[in-house]
Amino acid sequence: MRRIGNALANFSTRWIPDAFVFAIALSVLVYVAGLFLTDHGPYQLVQDWYAGFWGLLEFGMQMTLVLVTGYALANSPPVGRGIAWIASLPRGPRSAYALTALFAGLMGMVHWGLGLISGALMAVRIAQSCRERGIKVHFPLLAASGYLGLMVWHSGLSGSGPLLVNTPDHFLADEIGTLPLSETILQPFNLVFLAAMLIGGPLLLLSMHPRTEECEEITESFDQDRSAGGGPGTTATETDTQRMAPAQRLMHSRIPALLVTVAGLVFLVPELLREGIVGMDLNLLNFLFLVVGIGLHGTLASYAAAAAEGAKSASAVIIQFPFYAGIMGMMEHSGLLEMIAQWFVEVSTPFSYPFWAMISACLVNLAVPSGGGQWAVQGPIVIGATESLGLNPGTGVMAVAMGDQLTNGLQPFWALPLLALTRLRAGQVLGYSAVVMVFAIVVAGLSITFLR
Repeated sequence: MRRIGNALANFSTRWIPDAFVFAIALSVLVYVAGLFLTDHGPYQLVQDWYAGFWGLLEFGMQMTLVLVTGYALANSPPVGRGIAWIASLPRGPRSAYALTALFAGLMGMVHWGLGLISGALMAVRIAQSCRERGIKVHFPLLAASGYLGLMVWHSGLSGSGPLLVNTPDHFLADEIGTLPLSETILQPFNLVFLAAMLIGGPLLLLSMHPRTEECEEITESFDQDRSAGGGPGTTATETDTQRMAPAQRLMHSRIPALLVTVAGLVFLVPELLREGIVGMDLNLLNFLFLVVGIGLHGTLASYAAAAAEGAKSASAVIIQFPFYAGIMGMMEHSGLLEMIAQWFVEVSTPFSYPFWAMISACLVNLAVPSGGGQWAVQGPIVIGATESLGLNPGTGVMAVAMGDQLTNGLQPFWALPLLALTRLRAGQVLGYSAVVMVFAIVVAGLSITFLR
């Protein structure tokens, strides 16, 4: 496994370009496919591209806030101490990979945004802790371990498709009604898949640990830039506060932070008690991160400094999301997405269709990396196919959900926040995550075929 992991990592480092270049290359690939496979001409495909270009503005801002508020929360003194304690647990490189992967996987099952940001931050903290204790870990492999949550999230409590079909009056309610979670994420094949990923994923990642002399450790400059709590000087002393103008003192006073925290909790506590984690969306997650982060920092000045540090990593998300939205526009408006999904319907039988539907979702996810967006376009096709083949519609929902998450191991779109926080290139991480992806596809394929 070490040889396989190193070979793929060397290949991806050499040949997989920066995530921004990857987005442009994928745009060109989808454009050319649209020219040859659909009736849309060159000019019309450009129109399709622009029609979708700004479709992810809200989502892009939400993802930016996930990164910034999550980073600020993790750098608050109490959470920082907790993460530092967890980061001190590994006694060797293999336990470091396993702990990071297990932590990211569990958090991803709870909520994909939580798994994404906490997995990345845990990888950074464990890398720093190991460096301080003289333990040589391979930082790109550790970052790939922190990405495991994005390959299980759709099978967990925040899966877009399963939650949507469990919502009254969803857009496919006339065809399938409301499907409870017992027919989607709680089906045996999905639970077996999750168990296999939580056990097999960490084992697979630790088995790829390279030789000590080949380890690429976290860099010194990275350590200096990522000091906990937003860096030195963010907490003013009492003497410093007394010298400030009254307007400046407000930023360093605990009263404004306390007011925001109390007001936020007045809304959050009843909402979470009523809806639970299943009802958490991105807006609620960001609000939770924001309110709790301000409360744990204690002052607006401390929180603002930590948030500013996190915002330095958000440029990739801001710039690249419109290009992926443009890809989605070409796929949807040209009919290319429906064409791909229909191909798999035509070659399937009742026994094989769930597997092929999952594979089609794997391919579509490379160009349409949005769980909700992919289900909106691919869902009607899959539900129609399951009805005509006499299959449980919940199986069709999970086929798309599982396929949507699996190729995240090869898709830099979802890795952008992780790459930003770790300051690694896509090629340094995706070689290792691709190995886990292959394992996940095999496990998911066997589970959905034989255990449904």
